[in-house]
Amino acid sequence: MLRKILTSCVIVGTFNSVYAQNDSIAPVSPSPTITGSVDTYFRYNFENPMDGKTNNFTSFTNSQNSFQLGMASIRADQTFGKASATVDLGFGPRAEEFSYGDPNHPTLFAVKQAYLSYAISNKFKLTMGKWMTHIGYELTDAYLNRNYSMDYMFSYGPFSHTGLKADIGLGAKSAIMIGVANTTDVVAEAGSRRYVLAQFSTATSDDKLKAYVNYQGSYGGQYSVSQLDLVLTDAITKKFTLGYNGTVQTVKPRDASGSSWWGSAVYITADPTKEFGITLRAEYFDNKKSVVSAPPTSIFDVTLSPNFRVGNLTIIPEIRLDAAKDNVFEKNDNSLTKSTFTGILAATYHF
Repeated sequence: MLRKILTSCVIVGTFNSVYAQNDSIAPVSPSPTITGSVDTYFRYNFENPMDGKTNNFTSFTNSQNSFQLGMASIRADQTFGKASATVDLGFGPRAEEFSYGDPNHPTLFAVKQAYLSYAISNKFKLTMGKWMTHIGYELTDAYLNRNYSMDYMFSYGPFSHTGLKADIGLGAKSAIMIGVANTTDVVAEAGSRRYVLAQFSTATSDDKLKAYVNYQGSYGGQYSVSQLDLVLTDAITKKFTLGYNGTVQTVKPRDASGSSWWGSAVYITADPTKEFGITLRAEYFDNKKSVVSAPPTSIFDVTLSPNFRVGNLTIIPEIRLDAAKDNVFEKNDNSLTKSTFTGILAATYHF
């Protein structure tokens, strides 16, 4: 009897030891990477229009003579094996304008991005969820831009897409992205309207010159939208870079001819020291056919943005001139003028 008890104890002990060893070498999910940012600004338009007008027709800086919170963001990224997930939340006027208001889904205001990815191989990855658009030069998070105010092309192009996309490496420095998504900037949608997304990217071997050809096009519904976009960046030296963005978007109602708006911008950036840099943006925006909600005219805008950097803090005292072909900006006496001058003092921080 004693021998049977001892034998049973040995078997149980051995099983527990093996189980413990297997448990100790089981994969452990890594901790997520947490990043975040905050931006704030003061904007003053020197026409000082009355009745709450701001002379602002671009995104995120629709205020006058007021201190404003832009956005506070918190982002978590985790990769576990071939799978990964990203949750990117934003709070403040910038986040609300980015996500648009949907009374049927009020909690989605704060969701800038939320997506899951699976890398089938090192050259093929699938992603499903909501992500920021691939179209355009400028980005939603203020600290990632050298100019604080946004250009017209960003403001009237897509902000985000919700759908499924595939990123495919082509070898060397080239890759393509193809995808299908809901209507641009719409998270929850019922109906047959969908958008096709695509991007081709390439670069020189030293990464100094990069090119992105971007596309979105819709099918289904009462009208179609197509947009072709080009982004070029050239690091001429370590302290001097050039950027270019050109885009054209066509909207065509069913059984009618289409109309287009287009824009083109150049970005000139110099960084003489680690603590100081400056960027000049010059943009031409043409909406003479009244395709989008911007004034039905053409506008040339020039923005000069010094960047003073103290660690992760960047202070941006910005000046901007907008000049239109027609009288679209309001003066203090409620009359109209073709041009307007704006000053912004902004600060961004990221961690």
